Amino acid sequence: MYAKVFRLQADLLKALAHPKRLEIVNLLRDQEMGVTDIYSMLDLPQANVSQHLMILRDARVVSTRKEGKQVVYGVLDPRVIRACDLLREVLIDLAGDEETANGFKYSMKELVPIVHDPVCGMRVSPKTAGFNYEWGGEVYYFCASGCLKKFQERPEEYEQK
Repeated sequence: MYAKVFRLQADLLKALAHPKRLEIVNLLRDQEMGVTDIYSMLDLPQANVSQHLMILRDARVVSTRKEGKQVVYGVLDPRVIRACDLLREVLIDLAGDEETANGFKYSMKELVPIVHDPVCGMRVSPKTAGFNYEWGGEVYYFCASGCLKKFQERPEEYEQK
């Protein structure tokens, strides 16, 4: 009996064991999204995003529903998000101090307030943000790599006021 539970747990962790799939789960934490929105935010080809979504769907991490011609994805069970958040908190605790490219030191534990992704406006916390980037003496937080890339191309458009 336990062997079956361990196998199921390993299968779930295998499905989550890719940075882009974890990004997708993070994107879907507060909302459902269509494939077009997901691949534009991740800056990945649509076919690649579809492959990742298929793996997550097969592992029953995400659910799908049709909205006209578009397939909309959502996280099937919010406990998956809590589990991912818990693992991230463990990793943050183990990380200790970090240093940015310009020598600024910070503790990852200090990254707690809620902020908004400057590109898409998604609500993220530094603890759960997919990426961060320092520019102009400020640290910006992003839900996914596509938003980070857009910001890096024209940071002055998104500068915090």
